[in-house]
Parts: sequence; structure tokens; C-alpha cells
Amino acid sequence: MPVTYALEGHTALITLDRPEALNALDLEMWPQFSAATARFAADNGAWVGIVTGSGERAFCAGADVKTSLRAMLDDPRSRKFTHPATIMRGQSVDKPLIAAVNGLALGGGLEIALACDIRVAARTARFGAPEVGLGAIPGWGATQRLPRHVPWAVAAKMILSGEMISADEALACGLVTKVTEPAELMTEARRIADQLCTRGPLALVAAKRAITAALNLPLDEGLRAELDLFEGLAYTRDSHEGIEAFEQKRSPVFRGE
Repeated sequence: MPVTYALEGHTALITLDRPEALNALDLEMWPQFSAATARFAADNGAWVGIVTGSGERAFCAGADVKTSLRAMLDDPRSRKFTHPATIMRGQSVDKPLIAAVNGLALGGGLEIALACDIRVAARTARFGAPEVGLGAIPGWGATQRLPRHVPWAVAAKMILSGEMISADEALACGLVTKVTEPAELMTEARRIADQLCTRGPLALVAAKRAITAALNLPLDEGLRAELDLFEGLAYTRDSHEGIEAFEQKRSPVFRGE
């Protein structure tokens, strides 16, 4: 299976597993990746997800040029190529997703990382949107998400030039939250996931929905959405458990109820 799904405690690990091709997305991987993220969204036991690539060279080198890219560019307006819904476009996942970028994140690989909420990178990682060099543009979110995550000039330079930036440059412009040595990457990603798993899972979902509203709604509508989400948690068992645990000076035991 070129995309694997494993549940470790309350953390789902989704791995792009085609290292011989730098984890490039071929026609078989697209629906498998879509199925894996859909499974994470529906899995009540999974509270946080980690997306990473197999091997040391690449997180994901983007769409496989010989298969996926040719299919997508073969008269796309005739709709011959039907792409499955993914976290990049068409699929909604309200739970936190962490991208553990272990190497090259190019094209579609960059767009997968951008569709995650928290990004950590190995020092050897590289980020890029090389599509203009092929006479195309990013097609799965980079033109929309990258300017929302980094300064306009950085996004424009990456997309218009197609040049890669290093992990340290990605950290400096806010594209990633932390850079680690390669051997420590998954330890750090799991540390973050473990930390989030100590929080209320219903609150994590509500918080992500509220943050997303901030990007899509005017302030007054966003504040209304935040209040609705806040009030929606008020009578949950987790909310009462969190307050009781605080008063009793103990760690809460959340159940997602």
C-alpha cells in the first residue's frame, strides 16, 4: 500500500509510502490518501493526525509527472480526469493535522503540508512550488494557502520562480513551526501530537473550526461563530471534566463526550 494508516493511542499516522519515487503521488496514491484522511476524520479514536513521508529523502515530491500530471493536463476541461476529494480541496477534516516534513515537499507535497495545521520539518527538508517550470501553476491550494501562511513577497517568489527554500528559511518566514535534526523529526511530531491528545478532543475540533472561520468570515461573523462553538461545548462531559480536574488539581481524563 503506497499510503498507510496506523493508530498509535489517539494519534493517527498517515504515511506516504513510495520512497523509490520520492513519495510522488501517482494515480493509485491519490484515492488512497483521500481514503486515509477520510478514515482519520471518521475515526472516533483518532484525535490528532500526523502526515509524513517514507524514507529520508522526501515528504512528497508532488504529482507523479508520468502518470498524475499527464492525466490532469490531458484536456482537463473535458473532465476526463476525476480527482478524489482531499484535504487540499473538497475534503473537510476538523481534527488537528501535523505535517512531519522529512525531506522534499514540492508541488503537491507542499500543498499537502499547507493543508495541515502544524508543520515541523527536518533540517534537510526543502519546500517548493515548481509548477511554473512545467508551464503550469499549482493546482491544489498553494496559490491560495501559501499567501495566507507567509508574507506575500515570499509566496510570490516561491510560486513565480519555482525555486525551493530551505527548512531554516521556512522557519524564518513562518511556514513551519520548528526545525529538527532528521533523526528527531518524528519524535517532535509525536511530542506535539501527545500534547494535543491531553486536550479535550471536542475542544480541539471546535477550536480548529473557529480558527478556520477567522480566515473565511468577516470579524463580526467570526465572533458569532466562535460564540456558537463555545456554547456548543458548555454542556459536554469533557467540559465538566476539565473544570472539575482544574478544581481538584489533577489531570483531566477526556473521552470525547
